[in-house]
Amino acid sequence: MNITANPAELLTWYDRHARRLPWRVPPEDRAHGVVPDPYRVWLSEVMLQQTTVAAVRSYFEAFTKKWPTVKALARAAEEDVMKAWAGLGYYSRARNLKKCAETVADDFGGRFPDDEDGLRQLPGVGPYTAAAIAAIAFDRKAAVVDGNIERVMTRLAALETPLPQAKPQIRALVEKLTPEGRPGDFAQAMMDLGATICTPRKPACALCPWTSHCAGRKQGIAESLPRKAPKAEKPTRKGMAFVAIREDGAVLLRRRPPRGLLGGMSEPPTTPWSEEAETDNLGHAPLPLEWQRSAADVRHTFTHFHLEMAVWRAKAPSDTAAPDGHWWSPPADLDGEALPTVMRKALAEGIGKPAAKAR
Repeated sequence: MNITANPAELLTWYDRHARRLPWRVPPEDRAHGVVPDPYRVWLSEVMLQQTTVAAVRSYFEAFTKKWPTVKALARAAEEDVMKAWAGLGYYSRARNLKKCAETVADDFGGRFPDDEDGLRQLPGVGPYTAAAIAAIAFDRKAAVVDGNIERVMTRLAALETPLPQAKPQIRALVEKLTPEGRPGDFAQAMMDLGATICTPRKPACALCPWTSHCAGRKQGIAESLPRKAPKAEKPTRKGMAFVAIREDGAVLLRRRPPRGLLGGMSEPPTTPWSEEAETDNLGHAPLPLEWQRSAADVRHTFTHFHLEMAVWRAKAPSDTAAPDGHWWSPPADLDGEALPTVMRKALAEGIGKPAAKAR
């Protein structure tokens, strides 16, 4: 498949219009020899997986202020890392983040490997992340393909093969197009083009540096690309959440098992989730209290299923002891607990007011 687009045209556009991001070295600074910090590149790429730039910015700034180097993050308590991550989702990434920092600090002397093969040996670093770090941090020629770049390439080549089947074709096109010089800036330019010009709806084709080369625009199908295979319908699982509130306002919490969905995160006590789960069996309650069901259930969508959780709440006397493996979290501490979004929803419903956000 022939593409006539010139990487130099995109780099010229990027030099003028690059987004200012806290983890990025601007092109004018790169031109003067400023080298990206691999730690910041790696951290941003892990945070940005399936999350928006707007959502990540404050988390990144908080992380790098608290743990400015990979060695500092390696020595952090896992609980503190999980608390700082709360709200970003995909919590296995936070556990792998800690493991990766420890591996780099202990096995590599605090220095990240500088090529894709070495980077892929690190915990939680897959093909995309390895390519992105190699290109952006070390200026290695690597085919970096995220969602924005997939959209740009399918439109540029008028590629109508639906995703995910089109991924090998897209990667081959990116490999062919990536230049030997400035591959890191080229990867970031492709990301910026997709994020600001070649957007999912109403792409600003008149402002695109590759508009004259875009086969999708010429055929009038750009906005309909990329094609996507029909998604399988997600099942709905059910469960119960128990929000016990002590007289002083403290809320009963526990920690989820270290492995599995939301592993290691905090929660009000919950029942297992399944499509056939009971939502009114108080035999699951953590304490013998007067439990009342909230008027509204909590609904949340995960990657592979929808969740509907009945919220039961109760008042507890001030001298009520927490069961083994549980603790009472005072109101002032809730904001700092490692509570994922779905559990903050449950607390908000159980307490009767918005739960404190992670950030």
